[in-house]
Amino acid sequence: MKITKEQAEENRQKLVATAARLFGEKGIDGVGVAEISKAAGLTHGALYAHFPSKDALAAAAMQFSTRNAYSKVTEHPVTLPGLIAYYLAPEQRDNLATGCPLAAAGSEMARQDAAVGAGYTAGFRQMVECIGRQLPAGEGQREQALAIMAALIGALSVSRNVYKTDPALANEVLKSVQNMLLKLS
Repeated sequence: MKITKEQAEENRQKLVATAARLFGEKGIDGVGVAEISKAAGLTHGALYAHFPSKDALAAAAMQFSTRNAYSKVTEHPVTLPGLIAYYLAPEQRDNLATGCPLAAAGSEMARQDAAVGAGYTAGFRQMVECIGRQLPAGEGQREQALAIMAALIGALSVSRNVYKTDPALANEVLKSVQNMLLKLS
C-alpha cells in the first residue's frame, strides 16, 4: 500500500516526537527502535524508511526536543529571573518526557554519535544566547551566560538524580541554585 508524501511526513514527525519523548523518559540507550515504532503506531520498516539508523533518529529527536524546549522558554517575554524560575521548577524536574532535553540527555551525550551531539550543542548554544541577551552587555557577558546555563542543567540533573531517595534534598538543590543565580544576575 503506497502512502502519500503528506502521510509519509506525518509518520516521520510522529516517529521523531515519539522518540524524543521516550529518549527523555528512558534515555537514548534505554529504548530501542522496536519500542519507538510500536509507541508511534508504526512498523520497523516505516522507521527505517525515514532513518537509516537509531543514531539518525536520535539526532532528529534531539533537534526536535531542543527546538520545542526553546520555544517553551521563549513563548512569553523572557526575563532572566523568569527563565531561572521556570527552568528550576519542580515540574521541570519531574517531567522527564518533555522537560529540558539538555538536562535529560546530559550524561549520555559523550557516548552518542556526533550528529546527536550536534543537536545538543545547538540547543545549548541557543539557550546561552537567550540568557546572554538578558545580561548587561560587555566583557564577561558570554562567560556568565555559559556558567548560568551549565548551572541550570547541573542543578536540574542533580535534583532529578537524588529525587527518588531524598526529595527534600532534590528540592533544596533547585532552590539553592535558583537563589544563587538570582543573586548573580
